[in-house]
This record gives sequence, structure tokens and C-alpha cells, in this order.
Amino acid sequence: MKVIHIAAVPAGESAADEWDDLVQPDRVHRRVYTDPAIFAREMDHVYAASWVYLAHESEIPEPNDFRQAWLGTREVIVTRDEEGQIRVFSNRCSHRGSTVCREHQGNAANFTCPYHGWRFDNRGQLFGIPGKNAYGPAFKARDMHLARPAQVASYKGFIFATLNSEAPPLAEHLGNATRYLDAWIEHNGGAQNIVLAGAQRFRVGCNWKLVWDNAGDGYHVPFSHQSLLVMTKERYGGGDMAYFADADRTRMSNNALDNGHTVVDQRPEMHRNSAWREQRPQPGREPYEAHVAATHSRDQAQRVLDTTVGAGMNLNIFPNLALIGNQVQVIQPLAVGETSLSWHATRRRDVDAEVNTMRLRTQEDFPVMGEMDDAANFEECQRGLMNSPEDEWVDMGRHWETGKDVPGPDGVVSGPVTTEIHMRNYYAQWKRLMQARPTLQMNKGKLP
Repeated sequence: MKVIHIAAVPAGESAADEWDDLVQPDRVHRRVYTDPAIFAREMDHVYAASWVYLAHESEIPEPNDFRQAWLGTREVIVTRDEEGQIRVFSNRCSHRGSTVCREHQGNAANFTCPYHGWRFDNRGQLFGIPGKNAYGPAFKARDMHLARPAQVASYKGFIFATLNSEAPPLAEHLGNATRYLDAWIEHNGGAQNIVLAGAQRFRVGCNWKLVWDNAGDGYHVPFSHQSLLVMTKERYGGGDMAYFADADRTRMSNNALDNGHTVVDQRPEMHRNSAWREQRPQPGREPYEAHVAATHSRDQAQRVLDTTVGAGMNLNIFPNLALIGNQVQVIQPLAVGETSLSWHATRRRDVDAEVNTMRLRTQEDFPVMGEMDDAANFEECQRGLMNSPEDEWVDMGRHWETGKDVPGPDGVVSGPVTTEIHMRNYYAQWKRLMQARPTLQMNKGKLP
């Protein structure tokens, strides 16, 4: 098996103390959002050298199904081969570098490069070269299969990969985020019942970390989403997220987990009585309640209503996966000031069409009525950081000095829901990765 080693540490590497200067305990330097050289290093040290979410197994349910995915700016193809095994390989022909797949998703037993007709099976193995008698022994001694990441693993349907052969196992990377991920999966009917449906996609003019900063931000809700909350109160007297008005007096929490992961836990408020009752009204609500009451027992009906709305947590698996409500958000960096966001709706295999329809209506509520607020903030943050270089620092000191971020016996540090522990936690992991000296690896040998 041939292995391609990719040097992840560029010439003239910055000293470790420079990263300490850029990321301090309660603030970060604007350069981490604006410097193209730092972005390029992130694509190696953060997005290639650590575990990155690619796709969900429900998106490729049948043999020969495929979809495109990305490890940062590295494009790959995720397939289910004829035997049902998950495969991941680079979308880059081993001949002249052209992409071999130009569709986002589909079903194909093989991929033919449109440039010169080289053919690869859906395991990434080369099996056809037009005019192959033009090649001699030196060529035939090479491995010309499509390059594969060093490690690929799946956790209950969530597919991850890394180019780092020395990265710890995926379960170790997930760490104490696993119990929250398990709770999210259970809320949605268990791993065997979750299906990713369609996605709303956004292209935002900002650095990817501005999106990630907000993924664990319980502070912005009553300000950024004021129009949504005011409308809800004036029309319906309250509803979902109204409890953020005086957030630090609630029982919600913001929690720092292993390896840069975090969770904003809204369940103590959202699910205190009934998450369904907290939800903002939407079309079809009353007929839907009648349908659930007619098709389920009283105890079952309440559980069905509550699973229709979100799980009550924002679970962030660093660096690119966020589980928000019942949705799966994927963050894809494009350039230092450009990011793609995908919000995937979910449905359940074990419920009827009426339940899944109402789940979709609920999932349309946000991001449709909220993400635009956030996207505007992200782009304005990027503009401010780019246009005011003398104002160097981004603050993340909320509750840094109040003593309210408290470690628990399980190793999880919890604080008020508006604490900026989310940023402090993931930036600690970001700095560790940026200071490391990983060797990135793509495998090109023949599969057994």
C-alpha cells in the first residue's frame, strides 16, 4: 500500500509563543479571523489532522449511493460500496487532477473522469485506462487509485474522517460529548430511525470561526433575534426562546466538553413542562394535535408531540458539526472570509407522514426565521474585523471572572447559559492543534 505523506507544518513555522499571544485566556486576536496564512494552516492542522464530520449514513442508504463531502477545503466522495461498506476517497483523478465526480449526490457503481476517461470503482480503485498499452513498467508499479484518508469511522450513523494516522480513536475524540450525542439520537427515535432530509444552504461572507463562536452563544438571543421574539410575544403571548430574556436566572447551562466540544443545554426550560407547548405556533398545529391524540395513547401522544420539536440543546462537535434542535448543521470553510452552512432537516422512520410533516414545519421555523439575523451579524463582524485593524482584540471574557464556571465530577465545566466558556473551550483545542506537528497521510494502495 502506497502512503502519501503531506507536510502539515509550513516552512518558517511560527513559534509556539506566537499562538499563545494570539489566543489568550479571555480574548483572541483579530488575525485568527482575517489572516489567509492562518486559515491555510487551519485547513491542515484543524480540518485535516483532527476528526471532521463528513455525512450521515442515511444519506447513502443503498449500495452504490454516494455524496460529496469536505474536510475543510479538501473535497472527498463518501460512498456505500456494493457490499454495503462505507468508503471515503479524494475527488481528484490520479492522472491529471480533474474531479471524477461532479454531482453532489446520487447512485453510481463507478466514476469516470470526464477528462481522459480513467475509470474508478466506488471504492476509489482504478480499473480502466483507455489505451493502457501506452504505459510501461514504471507506471504500472505505481499506485494510481484515488487517495483515501488515513482513518474513517462512524458513530451511530455519523461518519467522520481524518488524514492523521496518529489521531486517537473517534470514540476518544468525542469524549464526554458522547452522552449528549446519545441523548440527541434518542430524542429522535434512536440511530436506526434518523434520516437526514433536505438541507437549507447558506453562503456567508465571514470566517468559519465566527459561525462557530455563535454555535454556543446563549448571550445574543434576546438582541439578535428580537424581532422574532417580539412577534411571538405580541401574537401568541410567548413561546420558544422567550426564556432567554433573563437567561442567567434560568436553569439553562453552557458546558465545556472534551476536545473543544460544547453544549448549550436548554432542556431544563424548554422541556420543563412540555416542549410542544413552548413552541411557537405554526400552520396545522390543531389538526396535528388531534391526529396524534387519535393515533396514540395519552402517554405516547405527549412524547410524540415533544419529539416533533427540538431536542433542547445546541451540541457542537468541534470543528464542523452542530446539532441544533432536531437539525444537523454542517460548517464548511471556503476561504478566510467565506463559509458555507448546511442546515439538514431530519425525519424519523418509525412515525407516520403527519408527524414528519410537522417536524419539517417546526424545523422551518429556525433557520428560516432566525438564521438571517445570525448571518447578518457574522458578515458585519467580519467587516469590522477587516476594516479596523488597529482595534486588535475579540473579547470572550463573559463570566471569566465571576467564578460561575464550575467543574463537575464528570469533568464537564458548566456555567450560566450566557457564559463565553464555549469560545474559551474550543479556542484552547484550536491552539493545541495549531501548535502541533501532525503528519497528514492519504493512502493510495490497492484495497484487499
